[in-house]
Amino acid sequence: MTMIHNGLPAQMSYREALAHAMHSALDQHDNTIIIGQGVTDFKGIFGTVLGLAETHPSRVIETPLAEDSVTGICIGAALNGVYPINIHIRADFGLLAANQLINLAAKYKYMFGGLFNVPMMVRMVIGRSWGQGAQHSQSLQSLFAHIPGLVVLMPSTPEAIVSSYAHAIAHHAGPVIMLEHRLMYDLVFETARQATVPHPFGSRVERSGGDVTIVATSIMVLEARRAAAHLAAHGIDCEIIDLHSISHPDHQMILDSIAKTGRLVVADTSWQPYGVSAEICRIVAERDPRLLKAPVVTLGMAPAPCPTAKALEDMYYPDLHVLVDATARLVRGREDHGVPILDAKSMTDFYKHFKGPF
Repeated sequence: MTMIHNGLPAQMSYREALAHAMHSALDQHDNTIIIGQGVTDFKGIFGTVLGLAETHPSRVIETPLAEDSVTGICIGAALNGVYPINIHIRADFGLLAANQLINLAAKYKYMFGGLFNVPMMVRMVIGRSWGQGAQHSQSLQSLFAHIPGLVVLMPSTPEAIVSSYAHAIAHHAGPVIMLEHRLMYDLVFETARQATVPHPFGSRVERSGGDVTIVATSIMVLEARRAAAHLAAHGIDCEIIDLHSISHPDHQMILDSIAKTGRLVVADTSWQPYGVSAEICRIVAERDPRLLKAPVVTLGMAPAPCPTAKALEDMYYPDLHVLVDATARLVRGREDHGVPILDAKSMTDFYKHFKGPF
């Protein structure tokens, strides 16, 4: 850690960025609390809140399995000047708090003429690991982003974590849902290579290119980078947009990119129907479908609950190989695109340093 970029070390892991964000939240804002099941556990939500129960014992609050009630407590606290950070170690558990988030937190400023706001953060963990099965694997960004009043973000880098979390706590007067991918916690990033962006909640151009636009979310941004590097060696130049904000994507950035490339691939971590892919297609279809030289290609989870067996799980999620093949077919306009497909390796085997179950 000898170089500093934008206040960050030259290299930083996803986990370190989350820990940095949580420590800063409690250190810099006396009204902030961290609350949820496992926040005082010895593993500290994948190591992201370790030590905080000792340094801030009255502001790190362990809870029972009572997601709906705890979220209601957070809303009441937010209305009285406290900033709650409520953590769900699985995004699936956020469904138990959906009533509070959708029927109350998201609506407050609208129902009361802007007189009341509910500034709070909800951290939810998504993504595969070692056979999570149907109960612990859902990627629910589209569901929450559908609701006016909720901001939904999927940070894919330490920079995005540090800047977005800090901005949410200090400046955003409403509920923000942060979806973190569990396969990324151990990954180390070179922060000096990350571009600065006009707004912490905004989409980012991750890579410039002229042949095809890949709009990606969360860990699919990393898969898009790997795919772009491989495709570049075979004459295909990809532009990558890290969507980051699921609820408020940068429409103009997407359209400007497609105006340059004429082709669009959307790679999301969830299901395709009624999801992020559908929303990106809606933006293009409503604004200027003439930009497209070919039909859009979308990638997402197979249309079923996640299987538990690893062999089936590997087939269930889109990965580098699917992305390379689909992008090459789109750009070359034929099935026999001539780009060699890399040897298959499971995403969990490539990225995973996860030791599970918690």
